[in-house]
Amino acid sequence: MKPWIVGIALGAILVGSGSAAAQLAPRDTLRLTITESVRRAMQQSEEVRVARAQVENASAQARSARSALLPQVSTSLVYTKTLRSVFSSVGSFSLPDSMKFEPDSLASVADRLRYLEDKTPDAAFGALGSMFSNLPFGRENAWTMAAAVTQPLFAGGRILYSVSLANNAADAAESQLQETTADIALQVRLAYLGARLAGESVSIVGTSVQLARSHLDRVKLQLETGRASELDVLRAEVELENLIPQEIQAEQGHALALLNLKRLINVPNTTALTLVTSLDPTDPDLPPIEALSLPAAAAAQPRLALRAAVRAADDMVDLRRAQVKVARAAYLPTLGLSGTFARQAYPRGIWPEGNWRDDWNVSLALSWTFFQGLRRGADLDASQAQLVEAQLQRSQLLEAVQMEYQQAEGDVVRSRAQIATAATTVKQAERVYDLTQLRFDEGLATQLDVSTARLALQQARLNAARAYHDFYAALARAERALGVPPRDSWKMP
Repeated sequence: MKPWIVGIALGAILVGSGSAAAQLAPRDTLRLTITESVRRAMQQSEEVRVARAQVENASAQARSARSALLPQVSTSLVYTKTLRSVFSSVGSFSLPDSMKFEPDSLASVADRLRYLEDKTPDAAFGALGSMFSNLPFGRENAWTMAAAVTQPLFAGGRILYSVSLANNAADAAESQLQETTADIALQVRLAYLGARLAGESVSIVGTSVQLARSHLDRVKLQLETGRASELDVLRAEVELENLIPQEIQAEQGHALALLNLKRLINVPNTTALTLVTSLDPTDPDLPPIEALSLPAAAAAQPRLALRAAVRAADDMVDLRRAQVKVARAAYLPTLGLSGTFARQAYPRGIWPEGNWRDDWNVSLALSWTFFQGLRRGADLDASQAQLVEAQLQRSQLLEAVQMEYQQAEGDVVRSRAQIATAATTVKQAERVYDLTQLRFDEGLATQLDVSTARLALQQARLNAARAYHDFYAALARAERALGVPPRDSWKMP
């Protein structure tokens, strides 16, 4: 192989290497490995924070549902100022003169006995005013201190089922948080690998441009010595110009891939980003290809059933089942115990003077609604339909997860086979280009042969880079299907 070809190839490797790029990185450049990118997304992703808030909300609702099992105690202190009352006139109650009881103490005994016999029926009316004047009715000031306690004894199981429903909702929210976290981690990994592949494409196309430019220089030298024609020079120039748009397109694709990764990990667009992890299997941040093994589809079934999304679907089925029990419990009676402990005072002034009166009572209430206009039956039918829907959705989700894993497993096998031949293919393409260039220098090959060999070399390098990209991307999707937590990335059994 020619020394100048070796130099160009080494230059391309250095350009694609994160360690070499780090030496030239400015101070404001953010250097991230693929693992650090995932960790950053877990800390700053808005989707993950929303899912965490939903978990906290569901946990609070579960605690609220459990509170219905405990006694409810309330206290109150009430002051009442009476401005006008129907009993206001009771204190000034008076009788007509004909009904007043006023015996004459100077009359004879016979007259006084006769007066008593005549006025005894009216004597009760005279005492009526003084009797009502001592009662609390219509008092201007009134104080009441009370404490009320209620405890449900039986509600047909509605309270217990409601607690179970809230717990299932909290479990579903927790599983959804894990699912969201895994989704974000997968998106970041795929975006990181895509940006790394785009960077490798820029390097490979740039190497092809350098090869075409070097070939053009060689053809021009041959033209000066009379060993090449002007047509050969024109063809070399055309081939070089045709590679320039490919290089620009590769650079634009790389820039867009970096922007997508910055969006996922919340990095400002103005911040320079250096991707440390390469597509080289010897990179310490990537697992070695030979040490990885995926479980077969049949062996992976138990793990697929434990994925966070499937667990969330199971929790939703349990939630719908609890709703059915709550709807059935509506047909049963409710029994509750309550007590009120109060003290009342009716002072003549504003403040109580110690004359408090007790008013304590305890009650046991049984209620049973016999008819609600067929509403309970409709609620029961609706909850049963929602239960069937949740069960079917769970089955569909499990089938989708199984298909996702099988597809990822097939991609891992396919890309691993491509990797096995990629290195050999690249070496062969480099050898073919070297020999073709040598034959062109000896006048035994045409310009088309050189162009074809260079295009084959470029495609072989792109295929090799894509094979590594596809392998690690398929591995990330397989981990995602198996429900491997982001913190355990690349730790397949």
